[in-house]
Amino acid sequence: MKRIRVDSTVIVLAILILTIAVGAILVATVGRNFFSPGNIRDILTGMSVLGLVAIGQTLVVLGASLDLSVTYVMSLASLIAATTMNGNAANIPWAVTLTLILCAAIGLANGLIVTVLKVNGFIATLGVGLILQGVLNTNFQGSAGAVPWEFQVIGATGVGPVPVSTIIMLVLAVVVWFLLGRTRTGAHLFAVGGDPEVARLSGVRTRPPLITAHVLCSVFAGLAGLLLASRLGVGSPTVGQQGGYGLLSIAAVVLGGTLLLGGRGSIWGTIGGVAIFAVVDNVMSVMQVNPFFKDVVRGVVIVAAVAVYSRRAIVRRRPRFGPGGTRTGGDAVAEAAPPAMVAASHTREAEAVANDPRPTAEGDRS
Repeated sequence: MKRIRVDSTVIVLAILILTIAVGAILVATVGRNFFSPGNIRDILTGMSVLGLVAIGQTLVVLGASLDLSVTYVMSLASLIAATTMNGNAANIPWAVTLTLILCAAIGLANGLIVTVLKVNGFIATLGVGLILQGVLNTNFQGSAGAVPWEFQVIGATGVGPVPVSTIIMLVLAVVVWFLLGRTRTGAHLFAVGGDPEVARLSGVRTRPPLITAHVLCSVFAGLAGLLLASRLGVGSPTVGQQGGYGLLSIAAVVLGGTLLLGGRGSIWGTIGGVAIFAVVDNVMSVMQVNPFFKDVVRGVVIVAAVAVYSRRAIVRRRPRFGPGGTRTGGDAVAEAAPPAMVAASHTREAEAVANDPRPTAEGDRS
């Protein structure tokens, strides 16, 4: 029986629609309107920061790697930006540029450790994250700097019910979608994530795509840190860790259908995973559910989604021979062959066995 191939993005969309429907019913039980402009704004606002981090995380996961340093990069980015701006709007361009350059340098270090030193991405980025944590704890004891009002507007305003930060996140998602689907770097990243040895034998330089993915991942974490700084008005050495964005971003990527082993996934699936988390968090907040119970629900959602993916039909590999195989006509042609041809074939096989100088299986055992 032939199975139907279902794209992971379609599954994520179906789960999102189901989550919204259930959430709307639950919110209605407490006398609230799930689809009110204010509630929609809250959901989209919750998507923006995690969405930025998850987009970058998708790139490294597609390359069969991970980045656990993103939370510390976010905290460092918020501090660098806030202290550089120091309440002066004229310093905004310089602060943003400096922040993103330093974040790119951290991503470059991650990429070089993974590709040149051959350290597993989990261990490499965990080590870099611990180094950054030491730097943060040594140099900052609390919030620092001041973000001018002109920069805080990014995190506080919107176009109708859609926050500016969410618009920025979606625009960057389109850019990354184009990168993965329309550029050589994207194609090479998929190839390296699928099988680095096959990619190398096919003439693909395996290091540059993965290094690029790590650099972009840290840059997106830096953008998320800038967004948090614009909302808080100051920089914080713990803002990334407190939000748990590292593991949540990986969870959103997995929920979006991207394989942790690399080589298959999509940005829009990741955005769908982020939206599911945002809807679930919003519903539980409206219903005043115990905050610690949110992690339980997130865990159930992740396990359920991965179970669905593991059972769905992937691209089915056709057999080389037999029914449905690549041989023209399949078994029907062989069965319709004239008896004389079958007899001639059997005769040739018997002669080949008789003339074979190698001992038979019985002779070997004797």
